[in-house]
Amino acid sequence: MESRFQSVCNNPLFTLFSQPQITQFMHNPPDYRHDTVLPLPLEVSANAVAVDAACSGNPGPMEYQGIDLATGAVAFKFGPMHGTNNIGEFLAIVHALALIEKNKEQGKIVYSDSYNAILWVKKMQCKTKLERNEKTAPLFDIIARAESWLRAHPQHAEVRKWETAQWGEVPADFGRKK
Repeated sequence: MESRFQSVCNNPLFTLFSQPQITQFMHNPPDYRHDTVLPLPLEVSANAVAVDAACSGNPGPMEYQGIDLATGAVAFKFGPMHGTNNIGEFLAIVHALALIEKNKEQGKIVYSDSYNAILWVKKMQCKTKLERNEKTAPLFDIIARAESWLRAHPQHAEVRKWETAQWGEVPADFGRKK
């Protein structure tokens, strides 16, 4: 039987870390938190998906992903395609909301560190200033589908702001900041 330490070490999320770093992570979660393998703050629900986007240049190659906070597994990943970071953040939230609904996961939460994207989801509209042209047309088609999904599903899972200043980087972070 695999120990908790071994299962965390084998988790793809932790392959970027050395064994001493993983041991450091194992001090958190505390012994009384058995709902996650991740070092989450106590105020963060593990019954959640954390999302984030990355963009090389803005605009540039954009991608996004969602991480299940209970297991640390990648729930979904999209891209890269030409876009902006804010568009990626918006699409990541909508992707998570649609996945939660599809899987009928009652009470599951979405965490995002993007204030703008959370606001766009509330308004059900991606308020990007990205120029619509031949290069961005496929992305604008995806944005239109996401906005349409939001209008068709006004009652969806809760979206909460990930408080980076208090909790550190969102678990879905791509780790490319310099």
